[in-house]
Amino acid sequence: MNDIRPTDNIISFAIPTRNCRGRVVRLGPALDQILASHAYPPMIRDVLAEAVCLTAMLGALLKDEGAQLTMQAQTEAGVINLLACDYKDGALRGYIDFDRERLAAQPVEPSLMALFGKGYLAITFDQPATRGRNQGIVPLEGASLAEAVQNYFFQSEQIPTLIRVAIGGSDDRISVGGLLVQHLPEGEEGRERLHAQMDHPEWEHVEIMAGTVTPAELTDTQLPLEDILWRLFSESDEVRVLDGKACVKGCRCNEDHIRDVIARFPKEDKEDMVDDEGNIAINCAFCSKIFLITGASLNN
Repeated sequence: MNDIRPTDNIISFAIPTRNCRGRVVRLGPALDQILASHAYPPMIRDVLAEAVCLTAMLGALLKDEGAQLTMQAQTEAGVINLLACDYKDGALRGYIDFDRERLAAQPVEPSLMALFGKGYLAITFDQPATRGRNQGIVPLEGASLAEAVQNYFFQSEQIPTLIRVAIGGSDDRISVGGLLVQHLPEGEEGRERLHAQMDHPEWEHVEIMAGTVTPAELTDTQLPLEDILWRLFSESDEVRVLDGKACVKGCRCNEDHIRDVIARFPKEDKEDMVDDEGNIAINCAFCSKIFLITGASLNN
């Protein structure tokens, strides 16, 4: 494995002797580009950074070309109304809709419950070539989004999982890094894993070693990602680096798609959308790009 960039990259790895697989990721400039589309307050910015990092790791579990991973959090009575991120072939995007008044009333470090209120996390794996669409929904519980996703895997997939995410850098340029490790005693294509044990000796060892990863290691943009794996696991296990995947900001909005969506509305609804100048303005929530579609062009 040559020339794997230390930032804006995901590494897939395996520990065959322990029946474990994992992903390690670090995002920098790609994350900055995603965040630059919105002037988020630091607290909201950090939540989105964590969510994008988690989305990258989960998306890297997909094997099919063109497959997509979507992570959404819908909430009630929290600061955050909606969080949405997705991953497709290394392209990442994400955004948060939040209540500024509720945010201003929060302490410096609000809890996950304060940010999301009563919320649910939905994770959708869309693999049209092989498995179709599979979605799991779990309550937003725990101290962080990473813990909520960790709970998702054990509750919905019966897969013992450890996830760590850390955020570093400065106000102008941040980096986020993450580590995901899973125990798959029946293999990645195995039967239902209802027998999976959190106290399995193979898993206990890997979980302890993976848990020693530090925030500084995950966010240091000069530290190669492979070095993190060698430090964590190589003394007692064979670590196989399987491949690397570059990450980029990748919003998939385009005028043709927007026209197609608008065209499905009844004529009366389309007429209501048209402004005084005869245009329909559509703002992409992910990248904040505004598309101007002329009403006349839709009347064909």
